Amino acid sequence: MILESIIILIYSISLLLIFMYALAQLNLLFNYLRAKKAKDNCEKFNFSNPNEIPLVTIQLPVYNEMYVMERLLDNIAEIDYPKDKLEIQVLDDSTDETIVTTKAHIEKLQASGLDIKHITRTDRKGFKAGALKEGLETAKGEFIAIFDSDFLPNTDWLQRTMPYFKNEEIGVVQTRWGHINRNYSLLTKIQAFALDAHFTLEQVGRNSKGHFINFNGTAGVWRKQCILDAGNWEGDTLTEDLDLSYRAQLKNWKFKYLEDVETPAELPVVISAARSQQFRWNKGGAENFRKMLGRVIKSPDISTKTKVHGLLHLLNSTMFLNVLIVGVLSIPMLYIKNEYAHLKPYFYIMSFFVLSTVIFFVCYWHMYKNIYGAGFKNFFKYVGMFFVFFSIAMGFSLHNSIAVLEGHFGKKSEFVRTPKFNLTKFKDNWKTNKYMKKNLSVHVIFEGLLMLYFGFGMYSAFIVGNQGGDFGLFPFHLMLFVGFGYVFFKSLASKV
Repeated sequence: MILESIIILIYSISLLLIFMYALAQLNLLFNYLRAKKAKDNCEKFNFSNPNEIPLVTIQLPVYNEMYVMERLLDNIAEIDYPKDKLEIQVLDDSTDETIVTTKAHIEKLQASGLDIKHITRTDRKGFKAGALKEGLETAKGEFIAIFDSDFLPNTDWLQRTMPYFKNEEIGVVQTRWGHINRNYSLLTKIQAFALDAHFTLEQVGRNSKGHFINFNGTAGVWRKQCILDAGNWEGDTLTEDLDLSYRAQLKNWKFKYLEDVETPAELPVVISAARSQQFRWNKGGAENFRKMLGRVIKSPDISTKTKVHGLLHLLNSTMFLNVLIVGVLSIPMLYIKNEYAHLKPYFYIMSFFVLSTVIFFVCYWHMYKNIYGAGFKNFFKYVGMFFVFFSIAMGFSLHNSIAVLEGHFGKKSEFVRTPKFNLTKFKDNWKTNKYMKKNLSVHVIFEGLLMLYFGFGMYSAFIVGNQGGDFGLFPFHLMLFVGFGYVFFKSLASKV
């Protein structure tokens, strides 16, 4: 019974942590709904007065971006802002032929009167954080806007974000990501669903109550003084944006999140690109938990509730590990349940935690209807998308759990870029993208084995017990089977 007791204990702790995270999401939903009713009374710059228009530097950190570089530069050149108040830095760490083509394109833009500079480095020390830090040393602007290479801000983007810096306590203005290829495939729909939840429910829910939020690495503006006061960019985690965000807010800088300002971007269209992005985000989140845990807990300037939300925020990626643990242990738990009759009261109590799924369902529905609208037809589509999303998210749980464990245990790794595709120009020729990973991760083999394992879990529902089976966990095992199957076969197909 010792082994069974250990399984029950670990399973119960993981369920409890998932439930706590669900309750935090529910609280964010309440915050979000209240925030939607509130009026924005922020003091703003008067852009009709030339003396109030601040000097801005736009930083474009890039690395081997053959497919999107021209599109990025042409888009940024169209930003509507006084030319004498705007500087553009192309922070180019490229090691391939794009460094030459980028230089030529920048020279054309310079000839048009645009203040744009091509800044290169001899080494990639600190990766993106190192490039941003080096660019900051020569940046003219009091404010630093940052865009990754797959982002396409609208021409009025600075006019809609910069006015909020009239409040000298605001160190960052972050905008909502849009998705120009949301409906390209099931993979892009799933990614958009997850990001939409973050950029509506979570960012608004936290920001409206003064809890920690994060600059999302792109599509936002920093006050230069805020960056320097917080200790500047550091490259010791894979999510330098989350790191600097927490250090700035611990210094009492305020962040302003603008849900109504959408910044379009292109989602990864191939699973290997999505995997590398997910790995970096989840490992970086765990690294920042290690780095910031003590600072958040010991801070005398923030409330207990903000500390709790902050720690759960930093543990976001660790939820994948809890989901994986619950999934893997749910099959032995099925047999334990039917072997030990005296444990029935425990299982009745554990069934309460199904409420976690209900909470997520309600929270994400509010996000979904804000984007697609309410009504029965959209609700029916949402039900399908919710279960597909959760299935595939669980299918990523092994991959993301490995990232989380590496982050928590301090294993260092390189900043692996996410390949960009530019589907508008190159359409469906993503298989010819020279930056895609060619090798198949060993993790994929284990994802295939987990698919079979959860297939066994579904079979087990028919054979356990003495009264025709036990189907309580059958839907859960079906979702895990579908999720791991999707990730496994999609990963194989992308290498064919």
